Amino acid sequence: MNNQQIDCVNCSNTNCIIKQNSHVNELKPFLDDKLTVYVKKGQPFILEGAPVHGLYFIYKGKTKVGKTGINGREQIVRLCNDGEIIGHRGFGIGQSYHISAVAIEDTILCNFSNNNIIKMLQSVPELSYSMMLFYAEELNRSENKVRKIAQMTVREKVIDSLLYINRKFGKTGAFLNIQLSRKEIADFAGTTDEQVIRVISALKKEGILKTEGKKIGIHQLEKLKRDIAEHNFFIDS
Repeated sequence: MNNQQIDCVNCSNTNCIIKQNSHVNELKPFLDDKLTVYVKKGQPFILEGAPVHGLYFIYKGKTKVGKTGINGREQIVRLCNDGEIIGHRGFGIGQSYHISAVAIEDTILCNFSNNNIIKMLQSVPELSYSMMLFYAEELNRSENKVRKIAQMTVREKVIDSLLYINRKFGKTGAFLNIQLSRKEIADFAGTTDEQVIRVISALKKEGILKTEGKKIGIHQLEKLKRDIAEHNFFIDS
């Protein structure tokens, strides 16, 4: 990847909050003060417990956001792609991050420092309003996830996670457009590696899934959806 500076005004990520407000004249002076960060696959760029150093916006790539759970096991709380914000839960409420973040593939990030973000929010009401709506939506998703996932069996948790990944990242050819290990799927679904392996194996025997190494393809999407239809819910966090 070339070390080029990303231009927010001409950015193609229309779902990015900064891009959505880049037309506001009061915001433009702050856009030149951001950092463009290039992260290799598997490289962490936020460490849990490290000092907060602003917000990250994904320009291009995929990342996982995790939190240390019981007995030191990682729980993946979010999977993120182009245009999404990372680090927002620690911003403004403490001196250290309560999450970690790692690139799933080579990723380009836009980083705005704490001081820069604070000045932007104080100077641009449109941006403050967009951030308020974003936080409200995040809270609603988190509450729904906690409430619903408690009602799911292990099989349903794994299926729901696969449907979420399919909806969010799509597919390339016959396989999902993201490669996660069985452990990463388990850490996201809130179960164990062994249980994920068993569920995926069962779904393959039923002709619903197919695999090739880490790659997973959904062969019968509607049948997979019907398996958890009673919940009328797919994790969206």
